[in-house]
Amino acid sequence: MGRPRAFDDAAVVDAAMEVFWSKGYEATSTEDLCACTGLGRGSLYNAYGSKHGLYERALRRYAELGFGGQRTILEGPGTAKDRLRALMLAVIDTDLADPDRRGCLAINAAVDAGGTDDLVAQQVRRQFERLEGAVCHLIALGQHDGELRRDVDPLVCARFFLSTYYGLRVLGKVTHDRRALEDVVEGALARL
Repeated sequence: MGRPRAFDDAAVVDAAMEVFWSKGYEATSTEDLCACTGLGRGSLYNAYGSKHGLYERALRRYAELGFGGQRTILEGPGTAKDRLRALMLAVIDTDLADPDRRGCLAINAAVDAGGTDDLVAQQVRRQFERLEGAVCHLIALGQHDGELRRDVDPLVCARFFLSTYYGLRVLGKVTHDRRALEDVVEGALARL
């Protein structure tokens, strides 16, 4: 029987998530992870198997936290368009407030390793599909209520909206022009 862990697993994963988010997977060293978590190399590998194992845990944690906030907005008060706008404005606020311009960890992972790392791609895809389902549901409600166009399949609308949403996250990494980002939001909503 192994010894019980003498550290807070969630705190370790959160600390590692911050480093991966700031530096990216490739640029994050084991030493960086040891420094941010307070764990020695042996403890880190015993607990998570590898740097990649900890990265996967960090991506899952990011997905949990992110989707919790997204779901709160999407299930909140207001019309479907109001909630979709609120989702986009929330990421504009987040991205513009971040002095390091880290953007979205899931998008960063998709761009950095998604094409070459099947496990990362699968994990990011699940995260994107989860949000797609929630957005599709909200769009279907908006169509049923007559607020949104009914001549386009809700899934097609959700995918269009999310391509704009993810593009907005990328733009948020490189622009300080809030008005330009808000124009993207209004342009996307006008097409729903």
